[in-house]
Amino acid sequence: MQVVALEEAVAKIPEGARLLVGGFMGVGTPEGIVDEIVRQRKGGLTVIANDTAMPGVGVGKLIAANLVRKVVTSHIGLNPETQKKMLAGELEVKLVPQGTLVERLRAGGFGLGGILTPTGIGTVVQKDKPTVELDGRTFLVEAAMRGDVAIVQAFLSDYMGNLTYALTARNFNPIMAMAADTVIAEAEHVVPVGVIAPDHVATPATLVDYLVSHDR
Repeated sequence: MQVVALEEAVAKIPEGARLLVGGFMGVGTPEGIVDEIVRQRKGGLTVIANDTAMPGVGVGKLIAANLVRKVVTSHIGLNPETQKKMLAGELEVKLVPQGTLVERLRAGGFGLGGILTPTGIGTVVQKDKPTVELDGRTFLVEAAMRGDVAIVQAFLSDYMGNLTYALTARNFNPIMAMAADTVIAEAEHVVPVGVIAPDHVATPATLVDYLVSHDR
């Protein structure tokens, strides 16, 4: 794990990356990293996130800046900019049920090929997807998902990169950190090793590649 300046961390995100973004309606999203992505104009992104937040918040900033080619998400209902771009054919939107989304990411993080879920059976979600019969029930086979880069927001990090989250801001962050090849964390507070109790660590340092330091 390396402690780096914000601009250096974002410079490591390639154009066209599959970007996993932690947060729920912007809560738990690393706003500093998002702002720097916009400043550096990292484009052609495929964003995988729970939602596209709202205009001017979290993923909404990436949408407004026209940096996103495709978004895989569970809902877009509170971001009219996402809706307008989708209807105009300027943005590809793949809607995935929230539970299915998080479990596909979890499967990707744990090295599994996919998951079985009854969600979507008998709906348009089922179209062109394989099914499996188990114990008299029908399940969709949903492929695992991973990203090239995950950006996560932590409340505390130590100087090794062990992370802990504040209350509901934890949401998707630990899952995103499991399912990406490169993990960039932005922490509100960086503390000496040992301040965070081992059983309070939600994302271990072994998963974190870069920690953003605003003091660097």
